[in-house]
Amino acid sequence: MTGSTNADLLQRAAIGAPEGLWLRADAQDGGRGRMGRSWESPAGNLFASTIVRLQPTDPQAPSLAFVAALAVRDTLHQIAPECVVQIKWPNDVLSSDGAKLCGILLERTGDAVVVGIGINLTSSPEIPGRATSNLKTLGVLPPHSQAVTEILASNMAIWLARWRQYGLQALTTEWQKAAHPVGTALSVQLPNGEREDGLYGGLTADGALLLRLADGTIHAIHAADVFLV
Repeated sequence: MTGSTNADLLQRAAIGAPEGLWLRADAQDGGRGRMGRSWESPAGNLFASTIVRLQPTDPQAPSLAFVAALAVRDTLHQIAPECVVQIKWPNDVLSSDGAKLCGILLERTGDAVVVGIGINLTSSPEIPGRATSNLKTLGVLPPHSQAVTEILASNMAIWLARWRQYGLQALTTEWQKAAHPVGTALSVQLPNGEREDGLYGGLTADGALLLRLADGTIHAIHAADVFLV
C-alpha cells in the first residue's frame, strides 16, 4: 500500500532516480487522475508508474501519453486477446462499448516525466458521467498485476524507443488506427469550463485533437476532457 506511485516516483526522480524505474502498488489510498481528480485504487487492479528522462532530441514531453496508450493497448491485446480496445484522446483506453478500462497521468519534475498507469483488471471505479469497466466483467481472468506490469514495462520500452527513433508522427499514425474514427461525434470540456461539441478531425503534428464544429470551424484542442457522444 502506498499513497500514490506517481507521487513516490516524483520524489525519487527529483533526487536522481534513473529512467526505466518502475513502481507498482497493490493498492493506493492517494491515487489521482488528471486535473487533480482522485483515482480509486482498490486491490486487484494495476497501479504502476515509471520514469522517463527527457533527452534534448526527444519529441515534446506531453506526447508521452501516446507512448503509454500504445503500450497499454498492446498489453491488453496480450493478456486479453479476445477483448477489443479503443484509445480515446488524450489518455484513456476503453473497451469496445466505450467504457473506461485505463487512465494515464503524466507529471514532470525537471527533466523527468513520471508516467502513471492504472488498469481496471478486476474492478471498476465509479466516475460520475463516465462508464467504466474491467477485464473481469468482460469475461477475462486477468493475470496478477505484477505479471501485467512486467508485460507493460516491456511494451513501454518498445514504444519509447520508437518515439525517440522515429518521432511523434510514427506513433500518432499507429494511435489513430486504434482510436475512434474520423467523424466520430465528440463533446469536449475545456479547462476553463466551456464545452464544445463537434466531430473528430484527426490530430495535429504535435498531437493536439482536431475538433470540427457545426459551422465548419476546426479547433485544435491541446488540453480537455473528451467524451464520445
